[in-house]
Amino acid sequence: MAAANLLNLEKVSKSYGVRPLLTEVSLGVGEGMRIGIVGRNGDGKTTLLEVMTGLEEPDSGRVSMSRGLHVGYLHQGDELVDTHTVREAVLGGLEDHEWAADQKTREVVEELLAGVALDRPVLGLSGGERRRCSLAALLLGDHDLIVLDEPTNHLDVEAVAWLAGHLKKRASAMVVVTHDRWFLDEVCQWTWEVHDGVVDAYEGGYAAYVLAKAERARQASASEARRANLAKKELAWLRRGAPARTAKPKFRIEAANALIEDVPPPRDRLELQKFATQRLGKQVLDVEDVDLQRGERTLLTGATWRLGPGDRVGLVGVNGAGKTSVLSLLSGDLEPTAGKVKRGRTVAMRHLTQQLDDLDPNVRVLPMVESYRRVVKTDGGEISATSMLERFGFTGDKLTARIGELSGGERRRFQLLMLLLEEPNVLLLDEPTNDLDIDTLQVLEDFLDAWPGTLVVVSHDRYFLERVTDSVWALLGDGQVSMLPRGVDEYLERRAQGMAPTGAGTGSGAGAGGSDVPTSKRAKPGSAEERAARKAVTRVEKAIKRLDAREAELNAQVLEHASDHAKVATLGAELSALAAEKDELELEWLEASELLE
Repeated sequence: MAAANLLNLEKVSKSYGVRPLLTEVSLGVGEGMRIGIVGRNGDGKTTLLEVMTGLEEPDSGRVSMSRGLHVGYLHQGDELVDTHTVREAVLGGLEDHEWAADQKTREVVEELLAGVALDRPVLGLSGGERRRCSLAALLLGDHDLIVLDEPTNHLDVEAVAWLAGHLKKRASAMVVVTHDRWFLDEVCQWTWEVHDGVVDAYEGGYAAYVLAKAERARQASASEARRANLAKKELAWLRRGAPARTAKPKFRIEAANALIEDVPPPRDRLELQKFATQRLGKQVLDVEDVDLQRGERTLLTGATWRLGPGDRVGLVGVNGAGKTSVLSLLSGDLEPTAGKVKRGRTVAMRHLTQQLDDLDPNVRVLPMVESYRRVVKTDGGEISATSMLERFGFTGDKLTARIGELSGGERRRFQLLMLLLEEPNVLLLDEPTNDLDIDTLQVLEDFLDAWPGTLVVVSHDRYFLERVTDSVWALLGDGQVSMLPRGVDEYLERRAQGMAPTGAGTGSGAGAGGSDVPTSKRAKPGSAEERAARKAVTRVEKAIKRLDAREAELNAQVLEHASDHAKVATLGAELSALAAEKDELELEWLEASELLE
């Protein structure tokens, strides 16, 4: 590229063992460019970042940077020092009045570190909190080029939208590896695909990349029919799909129309619902006047929510709103505090949790699959178990590998595959996109297109939600499950405005409206409810004050015993337990305060 490039790769090659990940790759990053990198897990995306930034030396070729280039790198892990406080790790020890005076700093801290005490030691933070601290520290730096490896991990829908807006306003160049296709489409001007040792560059975000890739395949008369069909099907959805996306794709509609004029809709919703009715019967899941409490937290209050055959529902909410608990309520793993959850007699339900430890590490991939089922039936026909394994990326040595030898992403893929092999007619998916690359996500979406059951998905991946569901519902902190006719966009608007929902969750998940409920939960003056709320507020404030005092003591001890790793680990465990208890109390205080407003 031109001399103005900040960074250049010239015929760079890099291998691990006998496997080449990069083969004579030549690329450049210019000033202000925003580049997204995609590719299957293990194809070399992180390796490319490390070679670009000098963390890894290429086997051959040359990497050159402009003189004085300042590069910021967000790794998949983190480089935080456990004995530092959050204030030291993110803000360099600045006092509140110092950092709060700067608008840019204040915005980053308020968005990414909301709920994280700045004087807490890093050691006591959860994985998600550490990730947010690392991201905040990077964004507060002054860099010519920022390199981000999976920056949306541990961020909810709201935070991902904020990050996209923030990065678009920055003048610095950016290179990002992510599987979040909405984020790629929203932020990136170029897309690089890493595959088979080469890097192909496409102008535009994810939608433009899909079109250009399909067009290249068409012009070259590519023989990979399955991959081409998947790309064309995705293009059909991009054109005809969720209303919220109609203005977003950044490619020529005329070219897309020419490519997909003979492609049917991604799924025939009416036919699938008709088939689902035959398999499931009219009653699937009915949540009736349910209260749900976890410890001191009240997640649902008198909530009613009905899911019928063929409903495809996305469930959103901030971290800690109770989405996972609601899935456990639907599956029967969690009993309601009050009310009933009714399940239809023909329901065959499977629940994908966020845990990966339910697989026997000693069993091998292919024998385990064949012990379950050799052929899977969908509305689109029959698929052999071996074909399913191949579609989910298990080929060659991976077929005979032990489960314990698989990476986190591969185990997630296998977990999903085993779930689908059991042929359920109701699927509950809790963050199914975690650790999955875009190719695997496309395979899963393609499978779900022809799957006629009832689907409930909890995910922070906007693209996946819009792609596989027909309606979006939310937990907005009022104890109800509320339908959002305009999907994630409406959820973000309500969160930004601090609005209570206008309707409760009575009705079908496929789109029936809910019955109206009051937007205010204020207790009547002088009522028993008001007196109970005042007592709760007083009790919780005293408890939080005690916890704050204990937290300050523990933080002081961590700093005092910084060189005693065993002592620091013990203190860290107590701090983590303390933080969890404090979170529950704060939520209880907020709920009681709403009654007194």
